[in-house]
Amino acid sequence: MKDFGFSGCRIWSMVLLAFGLCVTAYAAPSQDPRLEGAYTFERSGWTYIHLQGTPEQIGYQHGYLMADKIEDALRVFKLEDEHSTGRSWTFFRNAAKTILWPHIDPEYQQEMATIAKGAQAKGVHVDVWDIVALNGTMELAEYYVPWLDKKQHTKHAPKVDAPGNCSAFIATGSYTKDGKIVIAHNNWSSYAEGERWTMIFDIQPAKGHRVLMDGVPGMITSNDDFGINDAGIMLTETTITQFEGWNSHGSPTFMRSRKALQYANSIDDVVATMRNGNNGGYANDWLIGDRKTGEIAYLELGLKNTPLWRTKDGYFVSSNFARDPKLIKEETDGFDYNDLSTSPNARRVRWEQLMSIYKGKIDADAAGRFLSDHEDSFTKKENADQRSLCGHVDAAKEGIPQWDWPPYYPGGAVQGKVTTSDLAEKMSLIAHAGHPCGEDFLAKPFLAAHPEFTWQAPILRDMKSGPWTTFTAGEKAN
Repeated sequence: MKDFGFSGCRIWSMVLLAFGLCVTAYAAPSQDPRLEGAYTFERSGWTYIHLQGTPEQIGYQHGYLMADKIEDALRVFKLEDEHSTGRSWTFFRNAAKTILWPHIDPEYQQEMATIAKGAQAKGVHVDVWDIVALNGTMELAEYYVPWLDKKQHTKHAPKVDAPGNCSAFIATGSYTKDGKIVIAHNNWSSYAEGERWTMIFDIQPAKGHRVLMDGVPGMITSNDDFGINDAGIMLTETTITQFEGWNSHGSPTFMRSRKALQYANSIDDVVATMRNGNNGGYANDWLIGDRKTGEIAYLELGLKNTPLWRTKDGYFVSSNFARDPKLIKEETDGFDYNDLSTSPNARRVRWEQLMSIYKGKIDADAAGRFLSDHEDSFTKKENADQRSLCGHVDAAKEGIPQWDWPPYYPGGAVQGKVTTSDLAEKMSLIAHAGHPCGEDFLAKPFLAAHPEFTWQAPILRDMKSGPWTTFTAGEKAN
């Protein structure tokens, strides 16, 4: 595998110069006190945004500085959600208001309301229900709607399955080069979403811990859920394939994941926050690390079943498979753990192979190589497809039927992130926009070859691959 050259936690100024990348910065107008201290810049395909203050200040800064990008992200998720569910955006706005909003903590209600106000100040026609629906897009479209269709016996409802997105691992002790924690994640989504899933949020709230995470414009949490806080918490997840379950009286997962990053001091804190008020939406396997203790954990967060594993010497891998037999039986629609031809299980096999091969040698550099891996463990061939850790489903004639991804669906691994205990202590992570392997996706030739996806033409753009780049909380544009 390719040597990515960031072992030893090196900062990437040389790489940036070599690629001739343009870095642009924008500071908020000083005359508006709500925007004081906020700023943003572009680097290596990512948009970095620093937010600080009260929930109202953080929200307004976010909405004002990212107004155009929020409007663009809404177009993507609106089109996708309407297409996949057969429901109108009005339906999602109403669900945001009646199903999600009553169970959101006041500080996050305030933050989302002022995201809308900040965007409005820049001339974008958006309101708080658009922002809540955007934040809850996965929960509403892929968990609430299937539950509602079943409950109401909706006729001719499109088939909607829980997604199976992302590849991730966390390791510590004898598995890593220095005995400390290494955590990595690549986001699997549609390429339309992934081309926008390129935000680095540096949030310095008036209450709670400072947070550094990736994300989407307009969202208050990462939502592919890779982040760290200044209390030493390291967090990521992958979704549980074919999960079924919903509780309309629970609180949104997007709120609980943000709350965990902002307020957790320990693994126990993260677990308690994620379990408390669980609505079953966006059911995930959570990988958690505490750099202070070197301990890591794996929380399989179903609705009825939420088992937890933890260790100070070992690893956990995740690629959208459920591992608890009781959860599989009670809360999935026939997920088959033993079918090694499926994407989740083939990637699980590859993860196990890599953990064995690299035991005692895992560091940031190795993690980057893992995320870019093209080995198909089922065919035992090097092949960028639906079964490789760096997924390229647009090259797969089988698609991924477990997720309702048809043949040649324009989706797969859209970016990657890595951090270590030493990096996290500095509030730093290393991120890669686009396929972690370095390949570009080009929309025009793809649509010409696959006209069945013409419905995505308004939102599908080129997804260019950038270099691995280090980002740190509080940094400014060079």
